[in-house]
Amino acid sequence: MRAEFVHRSPSRTVHFGHDLTARVAQLLDEHRYRRTYVIASPRLERVAEDAAQALGTRCAGGQSDAEMHVPAATVAQTLERFDASGADSVLAIGGGSPIGLAKAIALERNVPIAAVPTTYSGSEMTAIWGITREGVKRTGRDENVRPSTVVYDVELTADMPLALTLTSGYNAIAHAMEALYAPDSTPLTDVQAEEGVRRMYRAVTTLVTRDESGHAGARTDALIGAWFCGSVLGATTMSLHHKLCHVLGGTFGLPHAATHAVLLPYVLAFNAPAAGDMSAALRRATGAEDPDQALRDLTMKAGVPTSLRELHMPRTGVGPAVEQACAAPYDNPRDVNAEALHDLLDRAWRGAPQ
Repeated sequence: MRAEFVHRSPSRTVHFGHDLTARVAQLLDEHRYRRTYVIASPRLERVAEDAAQALGTRCAGGQSDAEMHVPAATVAQTLERFDASGADSVLAIGGGSPIGLAKAIALERNVPIAAVPTTYSGSEMTAIWGITREGVKRTGRDENVRPSTVVYDVELTADMPLALTLTSGYNAIAHAMEALYAPDSTPLTDVQAEEGVRRMYRAVTTLVTRDESGHAGARTDALIGAWFCGSVLGATTMSLHHKLCHVLGGTFGLPHAATHAVLLPYVLAFNAPAAGDMSAALRRATGAEDPDQALRDLTMKAGVPTSLRELHMPRTGVGPAVEQACAAPYDNPRDVNAEALHDLLDRAWRGAPQ
């Protein structure tokens, strides 16, 4: 345990339960959202329409075309629509794409965000924004983009496809893994990270093995786990794993959650020798002596990609990705050099066993 630390806790309100989306107008009234612009991904167009109908005249407009990695062109178009609508707030429904687009609006217009996450990405808990321009994803932190109101509705995750469940769940576990060796971790983030992994791993294992008797409880567990993992993502500094995911996503357009799922076992195994406390916490949380292998085994059982090649990343992209990842320094428990990083990414491209 660190003998000296600083823990900051921004204020926000979290609503957790079932069928909360039907009460979205009432919940937003509590937070004085008056003219709200609704953003969703194409998959959730119907949910966004229901929310807009519930808001009635308080809905200023909206769109259901949020894209991965928040392209700069989409941000520019959305800002025009938002300004024309006269909205004073944003309601984002979905995963990291719509919430990320809402954050881009908040970054430019300083308006509050209410987030209704339908995946386990954790973006709703952070002040981290990201915008992709000309193949490079730029990220930063700004408290103005942290959603002030979060609505976790378990019903919206009940029919999440198995592949998305696992990859999004691993996205959350990656947040916790890096929080456990972050230079600014605290006793509170350590507890949240370990409990977040415990709940998420237990939930995903239940859902992947199709244990119907535990389905409802697993969805609740997973969403609470995502809340904890997202919270530590927002409270600590991320390292190698997230750096690589942003580089690969922005450069090659790889799906964000699936990229997390592929890289997670490799980065875990790479950093484990230099992060004993993290390794011990993950062993306790997963009940596995080799957490990296346990995570990989579950991925294979779920039938989702286990290599960057399966995500359609060109092998010739390994070198440029290494150059971009090494271009800016970042904290990591183990020293990172170009040779080691090239080996890690090449093995992840091939899906080589640990």
